[in-house]
Amino acid sequence: MKILMLSSTFPYPPRRGGTQVRTFNLLKYLSEHHAITLITQYAEDVEPTEVEELQNWVEELLVFPKPQLSDAESGFLGKMQRFKAFLEQGTPPSVLHHYSTDIQQWVDEAVQAGEFEVITCEHSVNEIYIRPEWQSQLRTVVNIHSSVYGTCRHLLETKTSENQLRDQLNLPLLRRYEERYCAKFTDIVVTTPEDRRQITALEPEGQIAVVPNGVDLKLYPKRVSDPGGHRLVICGSMDNRPNIDAARFFSLEVFPEILQRYPEATLEIVGGNPVPEVLELTQSPGITVTGRVLSMVDYLHKATVCVVPMRTGFGIKNKTLEAMAAGTPVVGSDRGLEGLQVDGGEVPLRALRANEQTEYVYAVSRLLENRQLRKQLSENARSLIEKKYTWERAGKLYEQVLSGRRD
Repeated sequence: MKILMLSSTFPYPPRRGGTQVRTFNLLKYLSEHHAITLITQYAEDVEPTEVEELQNWVEELLVFPKPQLSDAESGFLGKMQRFKAFLEQGTPPSVLHHYSTDIQQWVDEAVQAGEFEVITCEHSVNEIYIRPEWQSQLRTVVNIHSSVYGTCRHLLETKTSENQLRDQLNLPLLRRYEERYCAKFTDIVVTTPEDRRQITALEPEGQIAVVPNGVDLKLYPKRVSDPGGHRLVICGSMDNRPNIDAARFFSLEVFPEILQRYPEATLEIVGGNPVPEVLELTQSPGITVTGRVLSMVDYLHKATVCVVPMRTGFGIKNKTLEAMAAGTPVVGSDRGLEGLQVDGGEVPLRALRANEQTEYVYAVSRLLENRQLRKQLSENARSLIEKKYTWERAGKLYEQVLSGRRD
């Protein structure tokens, strides 16, 4: 197939965040069997060598500049104007901010010339380039990493929104927006069954497939031994709002109680671009914030327990999959374990579940004190990743969608 992939996020190297990891690894698999043209946009931290390296994975790479807001547009008046445009046009400011008329012209001309059999939008923000009438000409696919409407609704329900009034105003607009853009595509891809239920409620007639995230098992080998001790780790990009909320919740509301039980316990918050709200957590006893590290797996291998205390954010979590692949026992919330069968019924125990402060303290304490339980979770979790959550399996499922095959 000749495939055009649209990704406003520059997807290389595949370690900057979940969007980059998913986009690159699906691209990497497809490039082994198909001709890929990738359209993406520059980011401030993209190096020329990274552009050259990404070129090796595609037949054609086109990198466009990303539009920048002027000082006037980024001020209060600019925000009000963008909200007014959202009301009138129905497209969120976060989508319009990435929009490039040069990319639109290129894509329009390519479709008119019949150059591609499939167009994929890697993340819903790229949907803006797709015209509804193209459904009759070629396969159009949107790869939704998480529902914007569902995420906003959950922020309001859990009272974790940064701006309650703004999100209350945005919620009905986001529902209308998601209903409209989903209807443009021949196929919709999501990462979890829960996301599929959310999108089905908005687009009942849609062809919706679940393609989970995966792990590169070479980058995340299972650790050779249990390090013991009382070392906890939280992983993730620390400029991402759900990760910031998770780190602060666990550090301020859970970890002090763990320290009372285990005075030698430590908590490492590992991930790039920590904002001041995260950096200030180092003022609390036992907590360190590393910033970006060269090898996340090294920190996972040294940790006694990995905690995924997400209170918001939908979709399958790379951080959870990577910890499970590394053989590090996981304690996670319903959000942190979304899409994964880790407990209940006949399912082998693969992680411990916790959502409230007392549940986290109990689950972490069980693992700190029980080496056999740690071994059980480590082996069961790694086995699950090997069977169901490799990028090769995800790539095959994605390829089936793009080719129109459904097994």
